[in-house]
Amino acid sequence: MADVPEPDISPELFAALAADPLAAQLGIVLEQVSPGYARASMTVGPAHLNAAGTAHGGATMALLDVVHAAVSNSHGTLAVAQDVHTEFLSPGRPGDVLVAEGTEVHRSARTAVYRIEARASDHRLVATALARVFRLGTPWELPGEEEVVAMTAPPPVPPTMQLSQVAQPLPTPGEGTNPSGELPPPDELR
Repeated sequence: MADVPEPDISPELFAALAADPLAAQLGIVLEQVSPGYARASMTVGPAHLNAAGTAHGGATMALLDVVHAAVSNSHGTLAVAQDVHTEFLSPGRPGDVLVAEGTEVHRSARTAVYRIEARASDHRLVATALARVFRLGTPWELPGEEEVVAMTAPPPVPPTMQLSQVAQPLPTPGEGTNPSGELPPPDELR
């Protein structure tokens, strides 16, 4: 007998899970969520690249984490990440559409474990993760029927970060690092 997939989650819960500002900033699209399953995609563009010209591990990990958040909260109980172990197996290339799918491996009242895989358009396995959450035991607070879920894009991120000057100069080596004075040299250096 074939497994019959569970129906998708409620539109309200999907909207809450899809309203992720970082995902929107990175162009990650949550495509499907059903109890114990989630799928999202991201097209590797110039903003996703590292210095070597391939998909940055942080961007790939963000895609995996968006799926992790969706699949772990797919039962309507608030869950928070405890651990994500990621293996990067093949580089994502410019123009690749990375699709990540997450499935539930184990779930108890308080913890759950998920396997998430990201594949490129040519079916290459780019990254895989084993992730664990703590389930808080509280249901998601979703808007009522009369409320509208606002889904707007977050403000643009500035292209550079400006660092301010340090108000006081940093201590010189040795200053403030050893209150009893200089350490004697090791015996073998005397």
